[in-house]
Amino acid sequence: MRIEDGRESENVEDRRGQSYGGGMRLGGRSIGIGTIVLALVAMYFGVDPSIVLNTATGPAPIEAPSGPAAKPPANDAGAKFMSQVLADTEDTWKAIFAQNGRQYVEPKLVLFSGATPTACGTGQSAMGPFYCPGDQKVYIDLRFYDELKNRFHAPGDFAQAYVIAHEIGHHVQNQLGISEKVDRLRQRAGEAEGNQLSVRLELQADCFAGIWANHADRSRHVLESGDIEEGLNAATAIGDDTLQRKTRGMVVPESFTHGSSAQRVRWFKRGVETGDLRQCDTFAVRQL
Repeated sequence: MRIEDGRESENVEDRRGQSYGGGMRLGGRSIGIGTIVLALVAMYFGVDPSIVLNTATGPAPIEAPSGPAAKPPANDAGAKFMSQVLADTEDTWKAIFAQNGRQYVEPKLVLFSGATPTACGTGQSAMGPFYCPGDQKVYIDLRFYDELKNRFHAPGDFAQAYVIAHEIGHHVQNQLGISEKVDRLRQRAGEAEGNQLSVRLELQADCFAGIWANHADRSRHVLESGDIEEGLNAATAIGDDTLQRKTRGMVVPESFTHGSSAQRVRWFKRGVETGDLRQCDTFAVRQL
């Protein structure tokens, strides 16, 4: 990616190295190790960990870190790249929202290690990157990218950018009111129908990630040869069928919550190729 000279976002919060009581408390109440394990397993298979955590403990206020948010060190290359990608998503979505008569509210990106409190429960590194609509923040332990490269065989700077762009896609859904509508539908749905709604939500976030890539390249020429392939490779590596085949030895489509590798690739490509929000309506199509 040609992003080295891009601006850095002011919306990056560095919590790495900070301790929050071992990450075993939610809103001031203890939660058992069994609940933590269930949440980690749920997140690994694409389920929002807050669903497990909040079900187990009930709503409760989250203790926010005290004091002003720390900024990453100036010489931290990984954090700088994340900040530049975040800034690029801000520029892209501000412009798109403005074109549609709306105002884009910028999310925060939180870098953490181990565990950290969020408005969706206790965030754990093992959960992988996630977006919390309650505080409008994306959370990531940068060591996830080692997993992406070594375990999922999806290296490259654009693969990393795709991950962030997907999570920002969830923020866009939150801003547009899509997430709230889907949450209401899931509350009334059975497990299979709820999973299908989750799949459509996740595939739309993939499409929104593609829209970012389209607009960022047209406006700022950030893409290099092979970048899109890196993104497609990452989408393939974290498809539900690919993950289930590796971990279970079998594929159970009814349990999908993010979509198959082919579906994730298809919707990311649609966003890249069209750059059009209207082409990302995964809820309006019968065949994903």
